[in-house]
Amino acid sequence: MKRRILIPILAIGLLITSSSFRSDFFEIAKQIEIFTTLYKELNMNYVDENTPATLMDNAIKGMLEDLDPYTVYWNEQAVEDARIKNSGTYTGIGASVRTFKDKIVITEPFQDYPADKAGLKAGDEIVKIGDINLADFEDDAGDLLKGSAGSTVDLTYRRQGKMETTTLTREKVDVKAVPYYKMIEGDIGYIVLRKFNRRTTVETKAALEELKLGGAQKIILDLRGNPGGLLNEAINVVNLFVPKGETITTTKSVIEKYNKTYKTRNEPIDTEIPLVVLVNGRSASASEIVSGGLQDLDRAVVVGARSFGKGLVQRPKKLAYGTQLKVTISRYYTPSGRCIQALDYWNRDENGDPIRLDPKEYNKFKTKGGRTVYDGGGILPDVELESAKFSPITTALLKDNAIFDYATQYYYKNPMTDWKGFAIDDAVFQDFIQYLRKNGFEYETESEKKFAEALRRAEDDELKEDIQSSYNALMESIDRAKEKDLVSKKAEIKSLLSDEILKRYFYREGLYDYQVENNPEILEAISILNNSNRYDKILK
Repeated sequence: MKRRILIPILAIGLLITSSSFRSDFFEIAKQIEIFTTLYKELNMNYVDENTPATLMDNAIKGMLEDLDPYTVYWNEQAVEDARIKNSGTYTGIGASVRTFKDKIVITEPFQDYPADKAGLKAGDEIVKIGDINLADFEDDAGDLLKGSAGSTVDLTYRRQGKMETTTLTREKVDVKAVPYYKMIEGDIGYIVLRKFNRRTTVETKAALEELKLGGAQKIILDLRGNPGGLLNEAINVVNLFVPKGETITTTKSVIEKYNKTYKTRNEPIDTEIPLVVLVNGRSASASEIVSGGLQDLDRAVVVGARSFGKGLVQRPKKLAYGTQLKVTISRYYTPSGRCIQALDYWNRDENGDPIRLDPKEYNKFKTKGGRTVYDGGGILPDVELESAKFSPITTALLKDNAIFDYATQYYYKNPMTDWKGFAIDDAVFQDFIQYLRKNGFEYETESEKKFAEALRRAEDDELKEDIQSSYNALMESIDRAKEKDLVSKKAEIKSLLSDEILKRYFYREGLYDYQVENNPEILEAISILNNSNRYDKILK
């Protein structure tokens, strides 16, 4: 009897699955046909001139706009840029830049690379490349800086209001995943890990082994500002400190084939050496897999500020004509089972912005040794420090480039030949505050956004005139509160100012030399490692 019942049920199940598949296939085919006919008619009949490529690019951007920001379309150039980024080497000018419509701003020249050799400094605004004025150039101006090794290009740039020229010779540039490592405080090895590219594990392993040979009995792994990268490299970095066969992360998706468990596959370098990991609000993705994995396995003490909170995994998918779709395929989970994704892109507020999970809604999880950790908002350090945080006002200062622009001004006004004794004292901090006032720095708090929305609704209800004066008084109160907020966030602002200013004089290596003696997060890490009782107590 059971057999007779089971067969029809299986048949029905197969019928439903088959029917569902055919339904999805028909719906996809239907929508593609609608789109292609619309695209054809629009190109053939629109009143003004347009190009098929531009229309298609806009259509693709529109289709992806309401998804998460990591699901993106790459044209052929973007595919090549991604390949270069992951490889760790490229041919170019050897500088970080920020591209605008009419100029390219040098944000950091790398020491002894082409931009540096050509005399370019952070803050220089390139306005002409060869014979091309960037204000008249419609495509990506950054492409004009690319070229083969040994080729030259003439640049016209603006520095402190004056126009200058230089000739730059392009060459091969190595982007080191580990740009700095050093013995500090006698027996502590300090490693800076900036990127997760194809060279990350090799470089981190080499640094760790060299430091151990040099007498390192404890390690600080600095992941601050590391935006992530390749997932497998993150697993392999954790593997340096934990045994073979340990689960580091699992990925979950509605697509069965993307549900995977990632375990360490190699013999470790050292499973016992005391370890502190540094993170901040710009430590994301692969950095969070490393810090979260080591925290969940009670293998390291995490110090700094809550990390960014990117718990999504992307994979590039090849499309036609050399293009690709980088698509979010799954969420990843740390060994304890937590997903640290901070923003919910699938549920948005009335303004269309992704919802940030309320800390009250975070779920508790247990580490391997029974410590309590939480999901939902990045990796929360075991030891939090104000200097490592990125509050809303600090984030606004960075987004507005206020700290970057002030550092440029400071560099040309204040000579410095030695970083010893340098500090952002109260006089410099007050000068920065005055700089913000003079340059009209403004930012809108979440409270202001809500009140502005309420005022617009009041206008719809014909109540605006009755409450306008109260609204103005409220905005004045918020402005005063924001002034106080700048001062209350002095520690994190001073830390960012110090970093940006020192890079101007001594490049990134000089900044690291300064930090190992003065940075609050590194000093706290040293303090923890030099106190074995405190270290053990945190992990237990």
